[in-house]
Amino acid sequence: MVIYCVALALVAGTAVSSRAAATITPGVIAVGTDLTYPPYNYFDDNEKPAGFDVELMTAIAAKAGMKIEFHDTRFENLIMGVRGGQFDVIASTLYVKPARAKQIDYIPYMKTGVSIAVATSSGLSFAAPENLCGRKVGSIKGGAWIEKLNGLAEGVCKDNPVDSREFPTSPEVTQALLSGGIDAQMEDSAVLQSAVEKLNGRLKVTSKENLYPVVVGFGVRKGNTELADLLRKTLKELEADGTYPALLKKYNVSKPTEAEFKAAVGE
Repeated sequence: MVIYCVALALVAGTAVSSRAAATITPGVIAVGTDLTYPPYNYFDDNEKPAGFDVELMTAIAAKAGMKIEFHDTRFENLIMGVRGGQFDVIASTLYVKPARAKQIDYIPYMKTGVSIAVATSSGLSFAAPENLCGRKVGSIKGGAWIEKLNGLAEGVCKDNPVDSREFPTSPEVTQALLSGGIDAQMEDSAVLQSAVEKLNGRLKVTSKENLYPVVVGFGVRKGNTELADLLRKTLKELEADGTYPALLKKYNVSKPTEAEFKAAVGE
């Protein structure tokens, strides 16, 4: 369900003609994204969509000679939305998982990982997931790492399982952390770093490395090969002209290899 929709009619340069793509509205790419997730997707101070996914999708649309719309949609509803025809593409830091790959077609574009954060005032510190046994840990609903977090109950946390709790948005997890409702937050590393910077020392990251490295992809409706091919082709063009590498560097993420993508979807 789209909770709030923002439409950006960004017309590309006149020298570039619109390419054929199977979109809901011809000449327009409608993008579903959860705009509560800085620095990847969020509203800026002017209430305009911003962040890595927004910048990259805007560049793709411009290169393809198309307009773009961003539909603010909570994370757990994104796959249902693209499958139901509410928008054309998911661009919302959607981790690649085999179960999801059965529902949508992926176009990989980024690799990242997760970190653990605590409220500075709590005095707690967790360097690794194995240190979270018996602790209340919050995550955004549908986070790809939750399965691995819960899986600790079969190993090191067997006698003292992690109390894993899910929230609709990442800021809600952070608020629960700051209010003492949970002991730790597990979240994408760049998202947590952004929160640390905004909260002026009230939050701190205590893990020492990127945990559970993951591949991230755009998602389109199964069988929409025209649009998937357009995204792949345009990404290659943006890589060649330097736009795509510059955005990866700006947000401190990397491009996944084909082998990493195949491993992520279970091939």
